[in-house]
Amino acid sequence: MAISAKGAARRKARVRKALKARAYGRPRLSVHRSDKNIYAQIIDDASGRTLAAASTLDKDVKAQVKNGSTAEAAITIGKLIAERGTKAGVSEVVFDRGAYIYHGRVKALADAAREGGLQF
Repeated sequence: MAISAKGAARRKARVRKALKARAYGRPRLSVHRSDKNIYAQIIDDASGRTLAAASTLDKDVKAQVKNGSTAEAAITIGKLIAERGTKAGVSEVVFDRGAYIYHGRVKALADAAREGGLQF
């Protein structure tokens, strides 16, 4: 069953609204996945800045990962975003899954970020 763009936007807005209500000033770990790649950002919504970012398009990750659309690639990105986040001084975040269900690559990225040291 295909998901309409309107429905996805509505779900994304609903998830974001719930996150902001319980964020308590913590930065947001936002995940975007496409058919070929996965992206993660730690965003400080108060100042509107991106504190850390990682994706399968990074040169060092591209050399490690054969295909950017696998769970293994998501695990690599999860560990990398946790490392870059702690380097930027972030230890606690709220997880923004966007319009995606918490399953597969999104769940793999979240679990790897937790193992890497981020708390959410």
